[in-house]
Amino acid sequence: MLKLSLPLRLQLSLVIVVGAALLKYEAWNWLAAYGAIALIWAILLRVPIRKLTGLLGAELLFLSFVALPLGWERASFLLIRSLICLVTMNSFLLTLPPHSFGIALKGLPVPSGLKENLLLTGQYIEILLAEVTRMQRAAQLRGLNGTAAWLRYASAAMIGSLYLRSLERAERVYAAMVVRGYKGTLPVDSTLRAKERFVVLLACAIAVSLTLASYSDFGLVISH
Repeated sequence: MLKLSLPLRLQLSLVIVVGAALLKYEAWNWLAAYGAIALIWAILLRVPIRKLTGLLGAELLFLSFVALPLGWERASFLLIRSLICLVTMNSFLLTLPPHSFGIALKGLPVPSGLKENLLLTGQYIEILLAEVTRMQRAAQLRGLNGTAAWLRYASAAMIGSLYLRSLERAERVYAAMVVRGYKGTLPVDSTLRAKERFVVLLACAIAVSLTLASYSDFGLVISH
């Protein structure tokens, strides 16, 4: 795994996700650039491929239900852009040490209320990953081996129960956190060093350049 501090890894992941999310619609060339960056990021973090593909499969099933009614062309762009964002953030989350998401959040320059929401979201994703692993194990015990068989099993029988079960567990985890004195922040200190700040600024400059270039290219196409 790439030797980067947790706050730096989180901030770089967010830069990639925000830059891709703000791309102009139908800017396929620049979307491909972000796709290459997301793949490089996943390789650098050495994310477990089987866990990543299993999680992406379940997430994309839900996204397809939302995107496909928008039309094939628009849906394909939105799904690929969502896939890039999911690959980036899932790569970060799957390579986190257990229960360290709050430490990564401490170095994020955002309001405390947003940090609390992100922390709870991260806790929920950890729970969701655990439930996905349980479902995959159950599918294998029933003789459903391979990605296609697993997706058929998940979409046909278990997608709804996955989120219901994970939501119930998330509520129990949050109640346990409150009982143990959780008040929205963790008693840790995590700041970026000078070199890490420079890396984040460089990544932001690259992301801004790519995203703005997608809008300028689109304007040139319209004018012609």
